[in-house]
Amino acid sequence: MEGRWWLYWGAVVIIIMIEGGHVEGGEVTYDGRSLIIDGKRKLLFSGSIHYPRSTPEMWPSLISKAKEGGLDVIQTYVFWNLHEPQPGQYDFSGRNDLVRFIKEIEAQGLYACLRIGPFIEAEWTYGGFPFWLHDFPGIVYRSDNEPFKFYMQNFTTKIVKMMKSESLFASQGGPIILSQIENEYGNIEAAFKKKGVSYVRWAAKMAVELQTGVPWIMCKQIDAPDPIINTCNGMRCGETFSGPNSPNKPSLWTENWTSFYQVYGGKPYIRSAEDIAFHVALFIARINGSYINYYMYHGGTNLGRTGAAYVTTSYYDQSPLDEYGLIRQPKWGHLKELHAAMKQCSATLLQGVRTNFSLGQYQEAYVFQEETRGGCVAFLTNYDGLHNVTVQFHNTSFELLPKSISILRDCETVIFNTAKVNTEQHNKRILKRTQKFDSRDSWKEFKDVLPKIEDTSLESNTFLEHMNTTKDKSDYLWYTLRFEHNLSCTEPVLHVESFGHVAHAYLNNIYIGAAHGSHNVKGFTMDIPIMLNDGINNISIVSVMVGLPDSGAFLERKFTGLRKVEIQCTETEFYNFKNYTWGYQVGLLGEKLQIYREENLDNVVWKQSETSINRTFTWYKTFFDAPMGNDPVTLNLSTMGKGEAWVNGLSIGRYWVSFLDSDGNPSQTMYHIPRSFLRTSGNLLVLLEEIGGNPLQTFLNTVSIINVHEDITYYHLSQ
Repeated sequence: MEGRWWLYWGAVVIIIMIEGGHVEGGEVTYDGRSLIIDGKRKLLFSGSIHYPRSTPEMWPSLISKAKEGGLDVIQTYVFWNLHEPQPGQYDFSGRNDLVRFIKEIEAQGLYACLRIGPFIEAEWTYGGFPFWLHDFPGIVYRSDNEPFKFYMQNFTTKIVKMMKSESLFASQGGPIILSQIENEYGNIEAAFKKKGVSYVRWAAKMAVELQTGVPWIMCKQIDAPDPIINTCNGMRCGETFSGPNSPNKPSLWTENWTSFYQVYGGKPYIRSAEDIAFHVALFIARINGSYINYYMYHGGTNLGRTGAAYVTTSYYDQSPLDEYGLIRQPKWGHLKELHAAMKQCSATLLQGVRTNFSLGQYQEAYVFQEETRGGCVAFLTNYDGLHNVTVQFHNTSFELLPKSISILRDCETVIFNTAKVNTEQHNKRILKRTQKFDSRDSWKEFKDVLPKIEDTSLESNTFLEHMNTTKDKSDYLWYTLRFEHNLSCTEPVLHVESFGHVAHAYLNNIYIGAAHGSHNVKGFTMDIPIMLNDGINNISIVSVMVGLPDSGAFLERKFTGLRKVEIQCTETEFYNFKNYTWGYQVGLLGEKLQIYREENLDNVVWKQSETSINRTFTWYKTFFDAPMGNDPVTLNLSTMGKGEAWVNGLSIGRYWVSFLDSDGNPSQTMYHIPRSFLRTSGNLLVLLEEIGGNPLQTFLNTVSIINVHEDITYYHLSQ
């Protein structure tokens, strides 16, 4: 029986035709084969584009290129912490203009899948939760917990009402055909025991009762209650997905990872066009898949401080559309050809009876056949990743490439092979240097103020947790201490243990060193030989978070920041400062005064830049003219260390060039400056440098692509 949603709330759903696009309109239902729109089964290809990871000026081009690439749907999360920075205070302006984004999808004749969450993970700081949630007594995130459920329902309702007010659900004639509640909760549900099970039921009921008129989904949620559709996330859902939890639900793939997110200290993950195409075809052939979403189709940029812990500012750059919105070949073109081939066969795929049988040790055929119309489609699959294999099918020989699927229209003619890439589809990025910031006279600098305990207004005789103290208003939390040295310590060592990401230490106003953790190691230690003054000594340690954690059970309990500070003299003699009175300061003076904004530059005294590579916590400013033309613009920060960059008061993200991967290379050196951030001339560039970079060797590039016609490796595409 079809999953007809009006049965659940007693309203017949009507959709009008959307002018100018191919969205046909009609009631949105489903059965065990596919979504059904206006009474017609649909084979849908979708791509994730996250509106705040680009700019409104980029949205039309991104959506247009997605449509040209054969997509039917644009899928996006909704970012709670952007939209409700304080309880009841909402922001839907600029990059946060969700309605404008959905209307642009509608204007180009595509459908939309709205993943409300409101927990999203997404390598987005705090998984999309606003940090103010943390402050409500007794709250337990993502559990059958009344405070959390109240605010989750409040925000979800806010978004649904906003979409309804603009007639954006398909039931109103709009483009939204699917909505998602929660996100990959099956990964952590067991941690909450009975309250996890009841929470899933509550979330599903709450969502359905909002009466959107379109189906709701839960990804990676095998126990999704009816009528919610459980969906698959991953790279190989044709192999890993156990299928819908009801024969009346279709097989939907909400995240087919086109690459993988990158972290500082890590390398880019390169996933080939052939591998993506193979698993898309396998999902359709083996699981009766009818909705495939590429995560990401365009990754974009983690502007500002939005990236999660250790995640680079560049996000999913290896997607079919790269960070700047440029087409990445052969990935974009190969998938476009796959989509076109599948659409030729869609009627048979959605109506036909599927059978499968062996063609060899590692070879298999999946055949869809319509009895009434006589349509036939075959997927000849070679799982052997090393060898070409010739198989017999319908009394004809077919040569199958290693790890490939040949798609046969009418079970006779090969119209697509997943491993055969058109050699004319390759391209590579070209970087053109337009300006080098090598004039010492053009740079001015401001050395941020090092706080001492007497400068702080917050004191505690225990170590305060970093996130709960900063409230995510800054990456930085200063821990300050004054103590009297009266031990006979001949070779003292400052020993620090932290659950933060980075720590910088000062002793008696002198910088003595730093240490940091990594994405895969939760915590780090720092041991620095020091010289103590006789009598009074001052220690200042700044704990740094490079994004907040974005996943895991009991996120509200996560502890970050310093957990031990001591001075070790010998194995038996040491100062332990656990119960001493510490003074705390959130953030830097330059942050507080917002000296990255042009109107606030005079709040501090800027000096001619010395550009010493050993300077710490120093702000640098200069002005520049925008490169001519419309090509994307990047800032090369390969000679900097770690910090953040602003252009005309707008943050283009964190940088951490000094954190090298296992081959000794920075994870990211090029930082995107969206064209909409720039004016023709007199653009203000401000860099906050933590650990001594050299701005005199930074420069601007423009980025373009050229086609290449020889065989190249995928690594040539990752400039």
